[in-house]
Amino acid sequence: MSDLELLTQSLARNVKRWRTERGFTLEALAARAGVSRGMLIQIEQARTNPSLGTVVKIGDALGVSITTLLDYEQGPRVRVVPADQAVRLWHTDAGSYNRLLAGAEAPGPLEMWDWRLMPGEGSPSDPHPAGTVELVHVLSGELTLTVDGVEHLVPEGASASFEADTSHTYVNKGGVPVEMVMAVSVPLAH
Repeated sequence: MSDLELLTQSLARNVKRWRTERGFTLEALAARAGVSRGMLIQIEQARTNPSLGTVVKIGDALGVSITTLLDYEQGPRVRVVPADQAVRLWHTDAGSYNRLLAGAEAPGPLEMWDWRLMPGEGSPSDPHPAGTVELVHVLSGELTLTVDGVEHLVPEGASASFEADTSHTYVNKGGVPVEMVMAVSVPLAH
């Protein structure tokens, strides 16, 4: 692949990525940058080599440098979190805990957690911001999930999703530890 093709593809990927990260529609970015929507579509589909002036306008509108827009070394960013670097934020003497396994901005915060709840233990949570969603997958045991005062049983192998902008509690009423993985998506603060 030629340098020009690499740059065209990098520009396409990076403009789309930053436009999405900033929450701009094609129309909004076109208006901010002073370029046509058609030109943006061609750039994002790697079908044109825009002038440097056009790239500068798009970079300014997105609040990123030309270097960032043309950087083909970056590619998709992958961040591996070693097991010993997972952050334990809560634990009990009996052995219950949660660990933040990974997080990202997508476009608001997105987190993945590893939980263990020992028999008879639980963890209450205050309501999160409106629009927050939690996904729970039970690896072993049976979780009693209470959302807004209503109990839901989530057995081993089952998953649950819920809007977490109301009070909720995770409890293990069984005789064996509950092991579960949870993802939390928080909307972008405005």
